[in-house]
Amino acid sequence: MRPAPGEQSAAESAESAESARPTTPPRSGGAAARPDTTGPGWTTLADGPAPTREGRLPTRRRMLLQLGATAIVVPVVVVLGASWAASRLAEREAVNDAAHTTNLLALTVVQPTLQDGLLVGDATAVAAVDRVVRERVLPAGIVRVKLWRPDGTIVYADDARLVGQRFTLAEDQREALSSPQTRAEVSDLARSENEFERYGGKLLEVYRPVWTPSGSQLLFEVYGDYAPVQNRAFDLWRGLAGVLTTSLLLLLALLAPVLWRLLERLESARAQREDLLRRAVDASDRERRRIAADLHDGPVQDLVASSLAVSGAAARVGAEGRRDLEGTMTEAATTVRGSVASLRTLLVDLYPDRLADAGLAAALSDLARPLTARGIAVDVEVDHAATEALGPAAQQAVHRVARECLRNVVRHAEASHVRLRLGLEDGDRVRPVVLRVEDDGNGFDPALQPPAAGHLGLRVVADLASDLGAVLRVRSAPGHGTEWLLALPATGEQP
Repeated sequence: MRPAPGEQSAAESAESAESARPTTPPRSGGAAARPDTTGPGWTTLADGPAPTREGRLPTRRRMLLQLGATAIVVPVVVVLGASWAASRLAEREAVNDAAHTTNLLALTVVQPTLQDGLLVGDATAVAAVDRVVRERVLPAGIVRVKLWRPDGTIVYADDARLVGQRFTLAEDQREALSSPQTRAEVSDLARSENEFERYGGKLLEVYRPVWTPSGSQLLFEVYGDYAPVQNRAFDLWRGLAGVLTTSLLLLLALLAPVLWRLLERLESARAQREDLLRRAVDASDRERRRIAADLHDGPVQDLVASSLAVSGAAARVGAEGRRDLEGTMTEAATTVRGSVASLRTLLVDLYPDRLADAGLAAALSDLARPLTARGIAVDVEVDHAATEALGPAAQQAVHRVARECLRNVVRHAEASHVRLRLGLEDGDRVRPVVLRVEDDGNGFDPALQPPAAGHLGLRVVADLASDLGAVLRVRSAPGHGTEWLLALPATGEQP
């Protein structure tokens, strides 16, 4: 379609605005099914639905499911968090209790039984300590007792295999001896001196200095059972989890009626909005119909009468031999008739009665008549099943695109043959309704067409196609004609 000098068609303006980007293949998503356009040269003007930021309002069922999921997930998360917190709290309390218990055992039970002979392995001194440990220390939840010299030698242990062995004291053990204090912690059983304590998992380790009658310093070390920590953690967890879970469930129960009422209001607002939109569309349709009727019964009829009057006057003036005035009046009559034709075209734009009354096939045939009058052969092929598969909005989109394409054929293509086809074609998922408009005119190169300011053309139609979830493409080359393609989802409903 080659534009006249100094003028560019509306369709070419849309083409040129879009042709700066390379040919794009069909995307896999979108509402519209894509027809087979695998050949080269296609330029996409619209490729499915335009993005929208408006989300759908949640349904009651969806809201209840979300509320139920929240009622399950939140307590589980709370219980897990409470379990972790309870275990940390229980461990800290157990360590403090173990330190306190060890202090009492060291000062009141073990230290009074110590003898200096214990430092050199005297059997009597060792037996005295062993008797006290087994009768009064081990029954207090202690699983291992050790007495160390400052050089790291074990002088007593309730397990005789450890007696006499020497290990390097840890830094915290040396600190407990250098600055007398009680240290308690969860034991690291990976150290070599804990070879015989690894069978039971975690242990609580407590150590502090004690002294023999002569003032010699020893390190008193005990390992307590970790089971009380687990029992205390479970008790704390049960209390915290019960309170938190009950509170959350109560909160959800209180929120449920509020959310239900809010959802009812949202649904009511949505229904009111949809009703207002329907009323606005109906009012717009009635107003277009009224304007079209007023134009047809008023200005159009007046202009037709004026055209006839001017033509009659021109004939009388010609009969009188006044040729110059006859030519002027004839030209005026022609201009008036052209204005009438433009107004009738506008009437069709405002309210395409043939589309509303006779259907899409008849309306497309009406679009082809002006081309036939100009000597352009037009073949119109309309599949009745395709028209039934389109809703009212989609039929209007097909009519508008076909009208714009045929207008450009008349204005710029200099074509001798046009083919307009509407039917169902194979797509990537479903069978779309496809409109194809082909001509054998001059053609053009979309990549070389400069944009022209002030022309909307098929840009508006492309936006309409996007709103309907349709695909709009063009293929052309200089000297090879032009082909337009519009594909819409065959849903029979307005999006």
